[in-house]
Amino acid sequence: MAGSEGLVSVDYEVWGRVQGVFFRKYTQSEAKRLGLVGWVQNTRHGTVQGQAQGPAGSVRELQHWLRNVGSPQSRISRAEFTNEKHITALEHTDFHIRK
Repeated sequence: MAGSEGLVSVDYEVWGRVQGVFFRKYTQSEAKRLGLVGWVQNTRHGTVQGQAQGPAGSVRELQHWLRNVGSPQSRISRAEFTNEKHITALEHTDFHIRK
């Protein structure tokens, strides 16, 4: 499952042109492809935020994707990752979009 790298949880927020460009849908798809759980949502101030949990290597891949790739129409100006911690069990059962 998690292998020797262990499970991690990290919160994220992404700035730029990330609303109205299917960013949440693509984030959910990428997270599921990587086998991660958590959530993603739009904020009132035009950013996208969320939480990702899973094997450390997969979380790193999602962080790279959030910082450098995003959805096809998005333009990412900045991504911040906070509250990173090792966890002993996943706190979510799926990766979902919060409305």
